[in-house]
Order: sequence, then structure tokens, then C-alpha cells
Amino acid sequence: MKSSHLFQTPFPAKLSALSVFVFLAACTVGPDFKSPDDSTSQHYDQQAEQRLGQSGEQHIQFGKHITGQWWSAFRSPKLDQVVRRAIDGNLELVAADATIRQASSSVAAAEGALYPQVDFGAAAGRQRTHNAKDPAINNFYAIGPRVGFDLDVFGGNKRQVEEQQAFTDLQKRRYDAAYLKLTSDVASQALLVASANAQIQAVDKLLANDSKNLELVRAAHINGTTTQIDVSLAETRLAQDRTLLPPLAQQRDAASHALSILTGKGPADWIPPPFDLADFTLPANVPVSLPSEMAHSRPDVQQAEAELHIASAAVGVATANLYPKVTLSASLLQAASGNGGAALWGFAAGITGPIFNGGTLKAERQAAVEGYNATLAGYQQTVISSFGQVADTLQAINHDAEEFRAQEDALRAAETSSRLNQQAYAQGENSILQVLEAERAYQQALLGYIRVKTSRYLDTVQLFVALGGNSVGVFDQQVASRETRNPL
Repeated sequence: MKSSHLFQTPFPAKLSALSVFVFLAACTVGPDFKSPDDSTSQHYDQQAEQRLGQSGEQHIQFGKHITGQWWSAFRSPKLDQVVRRAIDGNLELVAADATIRQASSSVAAAEGALYPQVDFGAAAGRQRTHNAKDPAINNFYAIGPRVGFDLDVFGGNKRQVEEQQAFTDLQKRRYDAAYLKLTSDVASQALLVASANAQIQAVDKLLANDSKNLELVRAAHINGTTTQIDVSLAETRLAQDRTLLPPLAQQRDAASHALSILTGKGPADWIPPPFDLADFTLPANVPVSLPSEMAHSRPDVQQAEAELHIASAAVGVATANLYPKVTLSASLLQAASGNGGAALWGFAAGITGPIFNGGTLKAERQAAVEGYNATLAGYQQTVISSFGQVADTLQAINHDAEEFRAQEDALRAAETSSRLNQQAYAQGENSILQVLEAERAYQQALLGYIRVKTSRYLDTVQLFVALGGNSVGVFDQQVASRETRNPL
């Protein structure tokens, strides 16, 4: 029996060949992804930071991180209840969860290419032999397994797995962003409901005063102490103030319907609790992380980084396509033809590599490189935009505080005027019309006060959102929580 060529090869030569294959198998071409460097910016808006850092009523804690559930800073049990309900029932989060699981399955599918592929085949038929001494018709069959393995010498398959893993990370960050948007939308809509209810109460009192004023003016006109012009003016005020109610009712109803939808229910299937501004407390201390930490705090920045990772892996895949592919295959068949049968085995190694393709592969790699450069610019723009959003919100909170103080002064002045007019009327020094006019001015000042107070709450919500709301990684946290509650 003759020995095969493999066994005729000297052992040192076989060892050298094996070493070459091991070395090549460990080679992965293309760039190894590295997260972009953190920003060197130290401030968002120094003027706003300085003012809010010194403010006594609501100030920022620069360099601190948001911890826990950010909406709990408003100390509203009703809000906590609705947010939890929304997180459990929101359909967009359900869809995002399923998308992540789909992406994870794609990773597993890509990882399969890193392992040997084992197939089973069988064939049977009937054949006629023409060139034999005695032509004959015979039955034949072959059955057995076949193994194929791509050595992935230059790491193309590994880069494809990396690309799919980065895509899964992207879906997770999208879930985090959807979670942050959901919680901020719930808080904002709840505040809009509370604001509308407070303004409706103030307008109701304003309309009551307008009606009393109109009755008195009409009575005075009958007595001849006023003119028709005064009556017309009172009627005009009442009619104008009545126009304030429908928009406020629409704001309340639309915000209430939005809360139902955010929890995954129709407006007729679930009605949120009746929020009031007294249910909320303005956070006195708001932690504001440093700009250099923004890349780790906001889901949209993390999304942009995941997209950059995908683009980097795509460059690796396109680079690997420029190099040869080495495959190994083996088969073991039980075959028979006519009256004879035998066990057949085979082993083969193959290599294919590009020689000429009209520059397609190089162009594809260059396109991948340019795609990476474009994605990098997009990432940098996302980071800069996040700084701008924080700076805008800080200034908004700063200006809200200024407007709120002015509105407080106006409300106190109107309240003092109303009280003095009531005292003067009790002493017979002025008319009831003056009292009602002062009360009307107070209710109008109260409306302005409610609107500014609402703006302070809403802008504080937006600041939490602009800072990321401690939502990065929330999907992984929820998965861990589910596994803890439901162990196998």
C-alpha cells in the first residue's frame, strides 16, 4: 500500500505549513474600531452656568451625574405611576425590544460562518454505461456527510460578525432613546394637563367676575349712571375672556389622550389621573454632567457611535474582499453502483482570490472608507448639537427664573390692589366695579403666573432629557431585571 502524499511530507514542513495557516487565521484586516476621543469642551454656556450655579431657588450642580429615575425629582406619585405604566405598556418600546432580538439573531447567524459547515447529502439514480465491454444499466446511490470550513484568513467573516454586533448595539441605543423620549413625553403631557386645569380654574373665576361686572354695569345703565358704551365694553370683555376656555380645554384633552396612547391604550380605554400643578415640586438641585462626559450620557450620541462602529466594520469587510479566501472541505460517502459498493472519502483545500474585476473591489473599499468619514462627521455633529441643546435649555431655565420673578411681582401687586380695593369698598370709598376690575387684573396676572410656572417645569424636563436622563444602558438593565424576576 502506498502512503499518501501528506504522510510523505517531512514533519518540519508540515509544522511550518500549519504555523502559516494559524498565523493567517489570526490576521484580521481593516481598522480595529476605537471610540472617538471625548470632547475637550469644559462648558456649555458659562453665563448660564454661573447664574444657575449661584441661584438660590433652582440651581445646577455642575459636574454631577443624573442618578436613578430622573422624573422622581418632581416628587409626584401620580407621575411615577403613569411613567411606570407607560414603560410597561408602550408599544414603541415593545417594537424596539423585538427589533433588538431580531438583530441579536442576525449576530448568531453571522457567527455561524466562523465554524465548520456540516451538510448531509444523498443521491440515487439509474445509469447506463456505454463504453464498457458489455454495456449495462445499473442502479447507483451515494449517501454521507460533507464538511466545509472557511479559514477566514483575512477576517472578513469576523468583520461581518463585528458589523452585526455593532448593529445590535445601535438597536439597543435606539431603545434607550425611545425610553428617554417616552418618559419625557409622559412628564411633559402630565404637566400640560396640570397647567391647563390650573388655567381653566383661573379663567372660570375671571368669567365669573366678568359676569358680575356686566350685571352691575347693566343695572347702572338702567339707573342712568353709566352709558351704553360701558355696557358694550363689559360685554366685550366677557366675550373675549370666554375665548380663553376652548383652547385650554383642548390642551387638557389632547394631553390626556396623549398620556393614554403613551401607555399603550386608547383614550376611551384608560384615563390618566387628573394632574394638578400642586402635584409637582420644582427640583431645587439639578445635576449637570460635564461636556467631556456627554458621549457616554446621551442615547443619540451612543447611537452615532454605534453607527460609526458599523461603518468601521464595513471597511474591514471590504478590505478582506481584496484578499484570497482559503477553504477546506471533506466528505465521507457510502456509494454503490451495480453490484459493487465502497466507502469513499475526500479532503480538499481551495484558494480563490481576485485578479481582475474592473476595480470594483477597490472602489467598494474606498466607498466604505468615505462612508466611515461621513459617519464620523455625523457623530461629531451629534456631539456638538447635544452641547447646543444643553446650553439652550440652561439659558431657558435662567430666563424662566427671571420671568417668574417678574410674574410673581405682578401677581403680588395685583393681589395687593385687589385687597386694597376690597377694603376701600367696605369703607365706602370706591365702587364695586373697581373691586371687580381689580379682581379681574389679579386673575389675568394669575394666568401669566401659571404659564411661566409651567414653562419652568417643562424646561427642567428638557434639561434632564438634554443630559441623557440616565437612560444609556436601560435596555440591558431591564433585561437583567426580567431575568431576576423570572429565572429559568
